[in-house]
Amino acid sequence: MSIETEKSGEPKSGGTARYLMALIPLIVFGCIALAVGKVMYDQEVHGTDISAIPSALIGTKAPALAMAPLDGSNLPPLTDSAIKGKLTLVNVFASWCIPCRDEHPVLKQLAQDGRLNIVAINYKDTSENALRFLGELGNPYTAIGIDPNGSAAIDWGVYGIPESYLVAPNGTILYKQVGPFTATSLKEGLYPAMEKALGKPAA
Repeated sequence: MSIETEKSGEPKSGGTARYLMALIPLIVFGCIALAVGKVMYDQEVHGTDISAIPSALIGTKAPALAMAPLDGSNLPPLTDSAIKGKLTLVNVFASWCIPCRDEHPVLKQLAQDGRLNIVAINYKDTSENALRFLGELGNPYTAIGIDPNGSAAIDWGVYGIPESYLVAPNGTILYKQVGPFTATSLKEGLYPAMEKALGKPAA
């Protein structure tokens, strides 16, 4: 009798375990769905820019710049002297980067504001392709440094390109943009940072 009772209890216990195991993927999926839903809600309703990833470098001195020039660009190399004493946007780009191509007209527009100096780190690119990129889309930069092995990008804490860093005339990093500039990131990120640094509205 006792033996039969034990046997009849085994399927019940095993069934419960299988049921709980089946619930785990559903619970995990539900948590992921909630997280993604919140991000999408914040982006849609509150205008949150999901590409705006905080940087530990903000508020600190910018890493040293000592990069070779982009041969054929007729521009100076990207060194500390290229940004010293100027409100500067350091843009990380590559010719193979599709979002960089999408962002480029924005950089050309920003370059029209004489108070903003725009320089570039050309990331893991070839000189021929970078020159072709600039020849086709235009050149908003006053200096370009090549970063063929990505070491400079590591120093700057680059997540992925394009990325841009607003650096104060005294060398302090004021703002970081991950991904291409959007209307939201310009309005809520770059422009206010420029205004704060300049003490007046950005053009």
